[in-house]
Amino acid sequence: MNTWLARLTPRDTPERVFVAFVLLLVGGGAVALLARTPLGVAPALAVVGVGVLLVDWRWLYYLLLSTLAFSQELHLGSLTLDVPSEPLMLVLLGCLGVAVLAGRTGLTRRELQHPVVVILGLMLLWACVSTLFSVDTTKSVKYLLAKTWYLGPFLLITLMLLRRPADVWRIAACHAGGACLTVLYTAARHATKGFGFADINWAIQPFYINHVIYATVLALLLPYAFYAARAAKGMPRRWWQLAVAVLVFGLLISYTRASILSIPIAALFYGVMRLRLTRWVLLGALIGVAGGAGYFVQQNNYMLYAPDFEKTIFNGGNFEKHLEATYKLQDVSGMERVYRWVAAARMVSDKPLTGSGPSTFYPEYKRYTVKSFRTYVSDNPEHSTTHNYFLLQLAEQGVPGFALFALLLCVALITAETLYHRAAARPALRPVVLAATLSLVVIIFHLTLNELVEVDKIGSFFFISLAVLIKCREWMGEPAAAEEINR
Repeated sequence: MNTWLARLTPRDTPERVFVAFVLLLVGGGAVALLARTPLGVAPALAVVGVGVLLVDWRWLYYLLLSTLAFSQELHLGSLTLDVPSEPLMLVLLGCLGVAVLAGRTGLTRRELQHPVVVILGLMLLWACVSTLFSVDTTKSVKYLLAKTWYLGPFLLITLMLLRRPADVWRIAACHAGGACLTVLYTAARHATKGFGFADINWAIQPFYINHVIYATVLALLLPYAFYAARAAKGMPRRWWQLAVAVLVFGLLISYTRASILSIPIAALFYGVMRLRLTRWVLLGALIGVAGGAGYFVQQNNYMLYAPDFEKTIFNGGNFEKHLEATYKLQDVSGMERVYRWVAAARMVSDKPLTGSGPSTFYPEYKRYTVKSFRTYVSDNPEHSTTHNYFLLQLAEQGVPGFALFALLLCVALITAETLYHRAAARPALRPVVLAATLSLVVIIFHLTLNELVEVDKIGSFFFISLAVLIKCREWMGEPAAAEEINR
């Protein structure tokens, strides 16, 4: 008997750890069965998670990207959490903190001093200043915390994990794979309704809040899928080609005007880069926006474009009429945007320096609305904001916040053009530059009509694309990296 017990007794540390884990798992399973709750096995799962993090937490990063498409909003009182993405982002932020304390980030001074990283740091700093003058400090502090766990995993950890161009395709594949599965799921549900325009918001549930986010995800992934297919060979190329087909199919049946239009816009920007016209296009855009703003403000000319309340409707059953109403300024979604843009502009004139504070546009904007622009959906039960991220920055963080964000985009696009021409002699690197740049252009175009940087499925690749462009400069500047690229 003693001999038998001696054989069962753990003889070294690994065996003791294994036995302790088995006891924890069995005990937790018993609790789960008796209490009829899965929480009983949570301690055992937590131990596994900690073990994985200690061995190699890169897999947690890829798990986050793979589950982004399936992430869903969970309401916990006044707090809204995207699950499982935001808990994973928080854990990764903790891992980043440990890596910083241990001095094992692998980030170079050149990467940390890149203009994009510096501007993002200044944006976060200004958001802190704006929070001091916020009309709702609690909301603004939540914004700062959320911004931190976006920048940590998607910018800094991406920079840490990218070692060669092939890593970019691996990152894109994680999100694209999940997105393609949601397209197939959506198509199967949508088909039961005859792929009707009015049923797309129902078909995408529960993975997307609305068809705009769904279509934007598909559109921003298309450049990555397209250029990954061109860079790959054999079976990976076929998989990427299939992904392109699925993403295009999903985009077309999403009936989302802006997302469909964003693809030719990205193609046009490709031509702009080739001709080295990015600086001129950005200058033209700046002059156009300034001139347009001046025109509308002068003598209250914006009032000339107030909609007819009775004629401003939503053509939910007919996509063609939906498009027709758009250019006739009779589409309710388009005119509701104008309603909020007017309110945002008036907020800026009231607090031009600090704004109302991060994440405070709703319900603050209602004090600044003009009744002439009111539509059938102006009650805004979903608590949405400006539907224009640039105006949102102006209204919430004032002129400095807007200027920093505009500067970030200008620097990123000019950097992309420079990298594109420098990569002419490196065929493995140019597709990476194009994929990141055109995906960024797709997102920027959507920001003129929606506020999506804080949406996990979209904001993630906004920062990842910036990180890819930063890393491309590193790969071009390091001889060892150049040899790896040209193999």
